[in-house]
Amino acid sequence: MFKLSLCLVAALLVCALGDHINKDAQILSERSSTPDSEGNFAYAFETSNGINQQASGNINGVSGESEFVAPNGEVIKTTYTADENGYHPQGDHLPTPPPYPDYVVRLLQYLAEHAPQE
Repeated sequence: MFKLSLCLVAALLVCALGDHINKDAQILSERSSTPDSEGNFAYAFETSNGINQQASGNINGVSGESEFVAPNGEVIKTTYTADENGYHPQGDHLPTPPPYPDYVVRLLQYLAEHAPQE
């Protein structure tokens, strides 16, 4: 499941870049390890067009990061974990939910202060 999630992220990255990918990019460095008997693995690579990717993990989860330069020159960096609770990306470019309205904050505070006693 984790490898599938990882492949999906890579495919989405390629689709997002579309025609902006330098088809003549060269691999500058590459490291990988064959999974051991417990499923532990690690890999990393860097290309001449500014793509950096690294990940490590095992049967319990995967963590890694990906970085590339967008067509507008902005460096896009995403860190992520994937485990039994799903895929959890983080990055400044990802959308965030709007802040809670004041009345919701007050309601949550009231509920916390007046929780039923057991």
